Amino acid sequence: MIDSSLQLGRLDVSAYTVPTSAPEGDGTLAWDATTIVLVQAVAGSWTGIGWTFAPGACAALIKETLEPAVTGLNPFDVPAAAEAMARAVRNTPRPGLAGYAISAVDCALWDLKARILGLPLHRLLGAARAEVEIYGSGGFTTYSEAQLRRQLEGWTGQQQIPRVKIKIGEARGANTARDLLRIRQARDTIGPHVQLFVDANGAYTAKQAVRVFDAAAEQDLTWFEEPVSSDHLEGLRQVRQSVTADVAAGEYGTTLFYFQQMCGAGAVDCLQVDVSRCGGITEWFRAAAVAAAHGLEVSGHCAPNLTVPAAASTRNFRHLEWFHDHVRIEEMFFDGTPDPQGGSVRPSDDRPGNGLIFRALDAEPYRIQA
Repeated sequence: MIDSSLQLGRLDVSAYTVPTSAPEGDGTLAWDATTIVLVQAVAGSWTGIGWTFAPGACAALIKETLEPAVTGLNPFDVPAAAEAMARAVRNTPRPGLAGYAISAVDCALWDLKARILGLPLHRLLGAARAEVEIYGSGGFTTYSEAQLRRQLEGWTGQQQIPRVKIKIGEARGANTARDLLRIRQARDTIGPHVQLFVDANGAYTAKQAVRVFDAAAEQDLTWFEEPVSSDHLEGLRQVRQSVTADVAAGEYGTTLFYFQQMCGAGAVDCLQVDVSRCGGITEWFRAAAVAAAHGLEVSGHCAPNLTVPAAASTRNFRHLEWFHDHVRIEEMFFDGTPDPQGGSVRPSDDRPGNGLIFRALDAEPYRIQA
């Protein structure tokens, strides 16, 4: 029986900055630490958790703008909370940091609802599959040949993951010789039977991306992520029409219209959606519906443990990015993270909500003042 008098009491928000295991970089950015903003949505004796990877300022935005918009709502009415948050950030505005903030709260509210009902979150959402296919992701441009080899061997040898991705587009596309060398090194390491993905993070021009792909033809690339800027839809479409690999983008989407424009432009073969950026689980399903209406599948971008329940419940889902940086932090901070052995993970049927337990004491040394 649903308690119609139950109300969302508060949002507890905290931020933690965790140094990377080694310097990390891609074609257009380098970093040595990552910040996770955690939301704990409280109603009565229940707490739901959600998070996003964003600057610490995101925490203040949640407390100042989103908490007043959702406090007092019935925690079962997650769509009402999503609408209230969307209205609250009209002048913030929604694209960008506000979208990340909404995502963390929305995921926490869905988790809260499932925990109140005593259901695994993927059962509340309605499972479409028993397992979620994943791919190993990292292969940073800052890695040496030995570092790259160790990471790839860990994924394909120890964990038997049949899909891996490395970063290319070094120095904003100015070092294609090293890009091609690293692609060859990756293929030599993983062998002929593992799928090899590359991600340029928007570093190339359209024709440059095609030239790089053609030069790497013998390495059998099957996924070319953001060969050009994800804002350059015509450039994505040009690359898509010129290469045999699937072209993917969408990870920065924070509004439904972003995904509609990308799909409608014929810019991608697979739409990337990030549950920690797009507006949470509520908007994940709407973005997936947009992709389905264009005959496309969706791939989950980053925040892997947060994404698993939604991925398991999406019919037109392809795979989930098992991103080294986020996996490491999530395993440090949460009990109940699944094992990707064999290239897939199974959402838990034994624990309510997303199945995770926040280890506050382990996270505390990394807390920052947001």
